[in-house]
Amino acid sequence: MIESASVTGMVIGTFPINEYDRRVVLLTKERGKITAFARGARRQYSAMLAGTQLFAFGTFRVIEGKNAYTLVSTEITNYFEDIPKDPVKTCYASYFLEMASYYARENNNEVELLKLLYQTLRILCKDSVPEALVRAIYELRVFVVNGEYPESFRCICCGSEKNLYHFSPAKSGMVCNHCLREGGRLISVSASTLYTMQYIITAPIEKLYTFNVSAAVLAELQRVMESYIKEHIDRTFKSLEILEMMTDVGIF
Repeated sequence: MIESASVTGMVIGTFPINEYDRRVVLLTKERGKITAFARGARRQYSAMLAGTQLFAFGTFRVIEGKNAYTLVSTEITNYFEDIPKDPVKTCYASYFLEMASYYARENNNEVELLKLLYQTLRILCKDSVPEALVRAIYELRVFVVNGEYPESFRCICCGSEKNLYHFSPAKSGMVCNHCLREGGRLISVSASTLYTMQYIITAPIEKLYTFNVSAAVLAELQRVMESYIKEHIDRTFKSLEILEMMTDVGIF
């Protein structure tokens, strides 16, 4: 008898297969990122129709195969149903899923990444924090979870903890006033922005989305993250391209 296993996670990718089947990518607490096939999940009255939609979070019962899993059943506790109703939220949330999928690995401990993704989608539904700030916080914290975040507590060149007013994308960290020539292209960073970065890096995930910032701080934070991502991620995200295109033409 083939045994099944129960995993807790979220659907971060979904793709139609054949006429009625569906392939889903799950970010799970127990087994990292896994691929599972759900037979008949696209049929109108399938018990797994809703549970194999993007953003569905809950318990998934799977059977392990040679190259993938077979999805047997789902028990969903949160569908994040407000996200698909709003095109802005959908673009942001899809980007968050893509970024999580980029870093997640099978059989890796992805508990922190799953927790971060869940909390981010929760706050996105609440409208208590601007989407642009949610994005910047999520981006920086994903790097923290992955263990390659920018040095924000001391000069990347000399180690000084004073006069940190510039960020070097090439060196991946803050540069003090005495090391400006060594930093290459620099982005000006105010004390408030630096404090915000330090808070995002160190705060518990449950406390990440409990603050707001000025427009100036948000703009600096966005510039830092945009430049850092270009240096450290070797691909583009389709959902981000759509989001930025919509923003540029004023649809959002």
